[in-house]
Amino acid sequence: MNDELLGKAKANGFSDRQIAHLTGTTEEAVRARRKALDLLPSYRLVDTCAAEFEAYTPYFYSSYDRGDDEARPSDRRKVMILGGGPNRIGQGIEFDYCCVHAAFALKEDGFETIMVNSNPETVSTDYDTSDRLFFEPLTLEDVLNIYEREKCWGAIAQFGGQTPLNLALGLKKNGVNIIGTSPESIEIAEDRKLFAAMLDRLGIPQPRNGLATNEAEALEVARRIGYPVLVRPSFVLGGRAMQIVYGDHELQHYMRFAVEASPERPVLVDKFLEDATEIDVDCIADVGHFDDPTRGTIVIGGILEHIEFAGVHSGDAAMVLPPHTLSKEVIDTIRRHTHAMATELRVVGLMNVQYAVKDDVVYVLEVNPRASRTVPFVSKAIGVPLAKLAAKVMAGKKLCELGFTSEVWPSYWAVKESVFPFNKFQGQDIILSPEMRSTGEVMGLDQDLGIAYAKAQMAANAPLPLRGRVFISVGDAHKKHVVDVARQFAQLGFDIVATNGTAAVLSAAGLKVEKIQKIGEGRPTAIDFLKNKQLQLVINTPSGATPRADEVRIRTTAVMTGTPIMTTLSGAKAAVMGIAALQRAGYAVRTVQEYH
Repeated sequence: MNDELLGKAKANGFSDRQIAHLTGTTEEAVRARRKALDLLPSYRLVDTCAAEFEAYTPYFYSSYDRGDDEARPSDRRKVMILGGGPNRIGQGIEFDYCCVHAAFALKEDGFETIMVNSNPETVSTDYDTSDRLFFEPLTLEDVLNIYEREKCWGAIAQFGGQTPLNLALGLKKNGVNIIGTSPESIEIAEDRKLFAAMLDRLGIPQPRNGLATNEAEALEVARRIGYPVLVRPSFVLGGRAMQIVYGDHELQHYMRFAVEASPERPVLVDKFLEDATEIDVDCIADVGHFDDPTRGTIVIGGILEHIEFAGVHSGDAAMVLPPHTLSKEVIDTIRRHTHAMATELRVVGLMNVQYAVKDDVVYVLEVNPRASRTVPFVSKAIGVPLAKLAAKVMAGKKLCELGFTSEVWPSYWAVKESVFPFNKFQGQDIILSPEMRSTGEVMGLDQDLGIAYAKAQMAANAPLPLRGRVFISVGDAHKKHVVDVARQFAQLGFDIVATNGTAAVLSAAGLKVEKIQKIGEGRPTAIDFLKNKQLQLVINTPSGATPRADEVRIRTTAVMTGTPIMTTLSGAKAAVMGIAALQRAGYAVRTVQEYH
């Protein structure tokens, strides 16, 4: 590598990291050499007026072609907000909402806002959201170039999801003032060993777990803590490559084909708590602004109870705010744990905690000292703009100055339901797992929990039916529990249709059931009934870890024909509750503002 070749490589779009990889050196060394040569990008204005007249829109992109630099920094105090980059499953528009609110809040407080995001399809990249916008990738090199060029006072990494959070430590090492929760605290929450040590210190239970850097270690950890286990790579988006594993053979297959384990990127192995209730908590704190952390204010924005049992990614799960089945003791324990962890991590801004409750024991699954994808939902449910307040807190204000010091407990129900793209992917099984698959979310609000759930279903999927036939086919593990659900459907006036195994269980319980053939054993089958619109609702849970082909066909046909389908018993129970409420009272419409 020589100076001329380095300049040529940069002009051709090679990143410092690529050059370091190709020349056997480090990204830091390439960066230092480039800066010593004064080889820096210039920033060009995106011409939004197609050269017809002068464009003033402050949209910039970088170039190494040594032309005029059209970005002319002002001398105002600036805060850089790191966006989420491309919208993809696991990192969606919810984080963009937080970035937009941060820009609005900081403008109100007199800061110049600089947005860094490479996605033109978001609101954060609209011309009137921030003062200046840089269409750049979310990489250490590109963010540092802009930060130094604009002489920013601080940068926010909490609001763009996992992508900017992964950059926080590297940015701080290079002199960036990361405002909000410190990168060291973020590292404690993200690093499994440091996190476990913190929980031990605070006396907070977590599921038994371990780290594995190869197949042998993974098997040793799984045998020590006992199957089933939840396995996942560290530092991933949307639970990518996360899986529940029930035995050695499955675990070996996962370690060989699903992940690349290494000492730098170990695989996390956690004891999976079957049939546990999962809880999400969003809170806001200003603890880091005080020398004595006990003087800080910590306010829980919302405690959300998942409708599906643990094992479904929180981005996919239906949730209820406030919680609908938890005891006062469990809720008090959740509050106590949340306050203890926010104090220990000296949180400034937002923090999200995921809990699992099993046999009245509250386990901590993970803590994210950043905005979570539930922040927009919670903010709209309680009528408090949490992301705006968090941005002001991160820039130096205290919660007592902002007038938000106590938890809002709504007197109505807010139900979050996820929206899935399954109708675009014919043949793709719709069973939910720890790996996120949703592409959006909706909200149902009502004084009656059943109606709030029914409203969420109307907005997300096919609306719940008020009469007709319900097809029930469940795995052996669920057969004894499905009788109550089927009986409730019968009491609501539904006819019940089932295949032989489930039909035998329901008939033995005294229910009237119409038997139909399994696929491949004769006609008509559930597929025929669905195509002929003879079924109004489907309850179909998986028979095991590997779904059978006929189950997958039933579930995908239900999606293609627009028939509501429940793939968990907890979802089926919620559907019964919603249908009963609609039959009893119907529903009325009110604006969110009227609730507040």
